[in-house]
Amino acid sequence: MARSGDFVDARVQRSKAAVLAQTYELLSAGGIGGVSIDEVSRRSGVSKTTIYRHWPSRAALLIEACSTIGSAPPVPDTGSFGGDLVALAEALAEQLRTARWAAVLPSIVDAAEREPELAGLHADLHARLMAPFGVVTERARARGELAADRGPADVTAAVAGPLFYRRWFSREPLDTAFVARVVEDALGHLGV
Repeated sequence: MARSGDFVDARVQRSKAAVLAQTYELLSAGGIGGVSIDEVSRRSGVSKTTIYRHWPSRAALLIEACSTIGSAPPVPDTGSFGGDLVALAEALAEQLRTARWAAVLPSIVDAAEREPELAGLHADLHARLMAPFGVVTERARARGELAADRGPADVTAAVAGPLFYRRWFSREPLDTAFVARVVEDALGHLGV
């Protein structure tokens, strides 16, 4: 037999899930600027009072809604630094082509310039998405495939930078040939 507290907890969980789902929908459609508590309330059917009971600010709601976006790709271990970079670059290009976070991230970067709470969200997302580059870089340095003065930031910029540029600025295709050229150029730039 269900207790009344179980019913309340289930109702609270459903309300929270509805709010987070609508927040993420609004984020996907219009970026951070497209999210207001009024619109989340209207779309989710959850009162603003209830929303503020669980999230004291719009930023807190945005942070929780974004906490699950942008899962890091698995860390490849192909046996070579070049092979690992190809695998990472291909995975990142695929996410940039298809993942919902790819449409949301530019607005997070923009908002992070003005809102300290969202700057923390941006830093967390960046760290999570780029962590595999650090792992393969350290592994390559340990195997002697990469000079000790070349760190994860160098590798990430050399590979992810051109992919981000194509996705958000030039809007040219992120095809396999381009990804292969990016890795080849990165390896040359890194002295590999």
